[in-house]
Amino acid sequence: MSRDVATSDNANRDSARILIGVSGGIAAYKIATLVSGLVKHGHDVNVIMSQAATRFVGPDTFRALSGNDVYTSIFEPSMPLGAHVSVTKETDLFLVAPATADTIAAMAHGSANNLLNAAFLAFDGPVLCAPAMNTRMWNKPAVQRNIAQLIDDGIQMVGPETGWLSCREQGVGRMAEPDTLMEAIISTLSTTDNDV
Repeated sequence: MSRDVATSDNANRDSARILIGVSGGIAAYKIATLVSGLVKHGHDVNVIMSQAATRFVGPDTFRALSGNDVYTSIFEPSMPLGAHVSVTKETDLFLVAPATADTIAAMAHGSANNLLNAAFLAFDGPVLCAPAMNTRMWNKPAVQRNIAQLIDDGIQMVGPETGWLSCREQGVGRMAEPDTLMEAIISTLSTTDNDV
């Protein structure tokens, strides 16, 4: 693919390697739009999915949009060192979106119970997290403690937003829209470039 597509005003660098961890929430379908947009802007996008995420969007969708393989297990035959190690190498930024309450808890407590969480532990660059859940879940003290822990650990939260939720309720917990996630990614990459 030509890198000429990276000349948009929104792109602050020619190309970045971006890893997106998709967990099992209905908002996973929005990540297809984000992946397509990032590739259009010249970025190399890799997607890993929790098993629950594959119930909402098939890996083939992300494979087609990213042009890269999609991984769902630590034990990938093509990655003898472990997919969580191999997939994070030379990655510039890691976005977890949607980030469910379960995934956020695992991240906050250092659990490596699936590929997504293990990759989070193996990655030492900037991490963005886009929470998505029901309002009552979001407001639970346990969830807020986990969010606070991740922020204290240097993870940047993007959202959640207030709006119409898939549970047919209005409230906070809606995942940030693809455009908002794109802006956060570009801003973080720009900041990282300036720190070099």
